[in-house]
Amino acid sequence: MSDLFHEEIPDSYLRQVIAVMRQASIHTFQILTKRAERMAEFLRLEKLPRNVWVGVTVENRGHGLPRLDALRRISASIRFVSAEPLLEDLDEIDLAGLDWVIVGGESGPKARPMKREWVLNIKRQCDEQRVDFFFQTVGRMGTGRKKAQQEKQRPHA
Repeated sequence: MSDLFHEEIPDSYLRQVIAVMRQASIHTFQILTKRAERMAEFLRLEKLPRNVWVGVTVENRGHGLPRLDALRRISASIRFVSAEPLLEDLDEIDLAGLDWVIVGGESGPKARPMKREWVLNIKRQCDEQRVDFFFQTVGRMGTGRKKAQQEKQRPHA
């Protein structure tokens, strides 16, 4: 897995990838990036086929939420948000022009915790703004100090 809009990926390669997606119209492709500005700039001149959905990662307020404005500038059949891993409460979110929010926690032995109330805050806003919501994975929910210490002491394979 990689970020298709990484700065080292040439525009010519991006055009080839989109051409293949266009030819494979029976499939649905999801493009997810943390480089929302580059995606928006590139797709300003490139028309996406209906079978390509675009999304941005929104892991926190500082880095993630600003990506939503760039996502809204893209003409796509589906625009989605991946709040995964969700690293903090996102407070109030403007979901205008967006179709879907996916939420999940971080996994793995060094996963940072995600709190239940952060998820419920996003779910409430999706309901209010009529945006589809999908809860992907718990990851490591906000565990207490004792539980975190036990996890540190657990042997790893």
